[in-house]
Amino acid sequence: MNYRVQKWSELYPPQAAMMRLLLTQEGYRVNQWNDYAGKIYAKHQHNEDQTHWIISGALEITIERVGTFILEAGDRDFMPANTYHSVRVIGEVPVMYLVGEKL
Repeated sequence: MNYRVQKWSELYPPQAAMMRLLLTQEGYRVNQWNDYAGKIYAKHQHNEDQTHWIISGALEITIERVGTFILEAGDRDFMPANTYHSVRVIGEVPVMYLVGEKL
């Protein structure tokens, strides 16, 4: 699987409880994460497939040798294990998101 982004297309705003339920049903261990405006994570990787699902705020994710993507409320990505990436919170407000780790 390659890195990909799924943009939010629903008319209603994202709801954390429903997002958490869906991720759990898909076989992810789920953690809720909050980062302050301007927070940066340097280039790193994870040993498992992950997904990041934005509840509020926005993240900029740069995938090595692929490109840079902006995830806003409701947007979700699918990141294969061992994908090198860096992350930056963009905008003036903190970001809240769910991190799913594939079991």
